[in-house]
Amino acid sequence: MSSEGAARPPATVGVPREMGSGERRVALVPKVVERLRAKGVEVVVESGAGLGALIPDELYTAAGATIGDPWSAEVVVKVNPPTTEEIGRLRSGATLIGFLAPRTSPETITALREAGVLAFAVEAIPRISRAQSMDALSSQANVAGYKAVLLAADRSTRFFPMLTTAAGTVKPATALVLGVGVAGLQALATAKRLGARTTGYDVRPEVADQVRSLGAQWLDLGIDAAGEGGYARELTEDERSQQQKRLEEAITGFDVVITTALVPGRKAPTLVTAAAVEGMRPGSVVVDLAGEAGGNCELTEPGEVVVKHDVTIASPLNLPATMPEHASELYARNVSALLELMLDEDGALAPNWDDEVLAKSCVTRSEGEEA
Repeated sequence: MSSEGAARPPATVGVPREMGSGERRVALVPKVVERLRAKGVEVVVESGAGLGALIPDELYTAAGATIGDPWSAEVVVKVNPPTTEEIGRLRSGATLIGFLAPRTSPETITALREAGVLAFAVEAIPRISRAQSMDALSSQANVAGYKAVLLAADRSTRFFPMLTTAAGTVKPATALVLGVGVAGLQALATAKRLGARTTGYDVRPEVADQVRSLGAQWLDLGIDAAGEGGYARELTEDERSQQQKRLEEAITGFDVVITTALVPGRKAPTLVTAAAVEGMRPGSVVVDLAGEAGGNCELTEPGEVVVKHDVTIASPLNLPATMPEHASELYARNVSALLELMLDEDGALAPNWDDEVLAKSCVTRSEGEEA
């Protein structure tokens, strides 16, 4: 143990291979490894960790990383929550950074605490201006919103743009996005680029200007459910009833509906009822991005593509993993920004607990001690 006042050695960071089914992202990419190495940080990457994102081991070694056992590192960075086996491989006193699902997987947080792991959940990072570079929820939501529109266009029986041909003019498709956070705004922007007539809806009326800035119309249902931290609060029973009735009437006029609405720690709200689907034109498409939380559409089957009343309902899970190259690049920048906040000028791990970002994103410290 070093004497009091002695400088601590630079941190070591481990990057394991993600083992989840269908997961192709990696927590750090070579460009970010180079940045950390410039600060003196040692990086150990598990062999094959980047293959899903088309990054061979050779690119990591060229960036200054070592190929080896990432679990012995002082800091381990991941994309998905660790399995029980992976938690067992973390050394006591290690630091873990990643998506940890603290609201929905309390058993994981308990296991990490009992293992003596200092854990930081990227989804718990406060949504403040200073932390924008660390906002992994937003970076990955951008990927999901973009890909959702491509899926809708692929499943649709109609063109998105207006086409004028020798055979006549084809009207543009109409697209409605329900829930206009980061994923919803990206969906609106992408659908607009493809030529669709776009409309956005959210229970937070303050985002109406953002919707209009993308060239989309705002669907006003007269409900205001703005909550804390940029999220919507849960609706009252009366508000929910009003919303469903008015949405049912509106949804039937659209060719494509993309839903992104989530309430942290709760089941996703139902926005598209079975009656609304039945009222849509045959050949229409619903893409439900809230499938992992139960779905926004009453007829959603999470992870599946189904056809109900001649309407296609797709509920893809983990869309960012289907675009692993850019999703990994964005996530790696988020992780490195958070990690660099914990380092001192010599690259040693020295988190400042007076820092709001670190204090709020830390979900475990040690056994018996609340973060």
